[in-house]
Amino acid sequence: MARPAEKASLDQWYVIDAEADIPAEPRPNRLLGRDLIVARDADGTVIVREKRDDGALGEPLPTIVRWGYIWTTLGKPERGLFELPEADEPDRRHVVCGAVAVNASGLRIIENFLDMAHFPFVHTDILGAEPNTEVHHYTTEIRRDVDEVWATNCEFFQPQAALSAEGGIMTQYMYRVMAPFQTLLYKTCPAAANRWDVICLFVQPLDHDRCRAHPVMFIIDDESTLTSMVHFQQLIFLQDRIILENQRPRLLPLEPRAEIPTRADISSVAYRRWLKEKGVTFGTAERAA
Repeated sequence: MARPAEKASLDQWYVIDAEADIPAEPRPNRLLGRDLIVARDADGTVIVREKRDDGALGEPLPTIVRWGYIWTTLGKPERGLFELPEADEPDRRHVVCGAVAVNASGLRIIENFLDMAHFPFVHTDILGAEPNTEVHHYTTEIRRDVDEVWATNCEFFQPQAALSAEGGIMTQYMYRVMAPFQTLLYKTCPAAANRWDVICLFVQPLDHDRCRAHPVMFIIDDESTLTSMVHFQQLIFLQDRIILENQRPRLLPLEPRAEIPTRADISSVAYRRWLKEKGVTFGTAERAA
């Protein structure tokens, strides 16, 4: 029997679906090894309940509707969702990119999102290309005042940094991990030199080694069609999925000697240290103490 989710993972908010994708009739969902039923009431409000082993439904779980998604929790989060002021800027395109199922630990997906070293080899001629393979020095910190992991001063040469980009540019990045299964990046905006595009990745851990990834973008792009932007982002993520599903071990090891980091992995080192401090074990090779 799979070990149950520990308190640190239960006491978080998770995306379980895009609001627009939830039909009127009840349908199954899953989170942290537990079965859910998602339905709409007579007023169209989304109701999420846990389906118990005997088939009975529990009381409605807490929900938040934000950024086009339904969020829920199986525990008691100490705070609400993180702040994202860029999402409220009227000239940004809000692009919900669809859910992608991945047979991997959700924590592996977050860590992959933070990794620039794979750009030339996995996203060849899009986010990177040989011989420009060096990850330049960048800064990583755990911001204790907001309890988030940040990586700043990141840069990487990219042949096509965004769908709207014309020709290769040295792309600036900032990475932000707001919760164990939530991350985003700020990156150079080809259409506005003094602003950032924002790409979020909300991971829904179904089980220790299965999850759904929900990417969403808040970008400045008046030229590209919605369909082309979704296809571009899905192309990137599907390239990542091939690598993620072949990583071994499937679960993320938190023991420092289990995998040897390089200089380019300092964001991963900070992320793993932060998870361990929090006591997160769902999706890891560790067991709760």
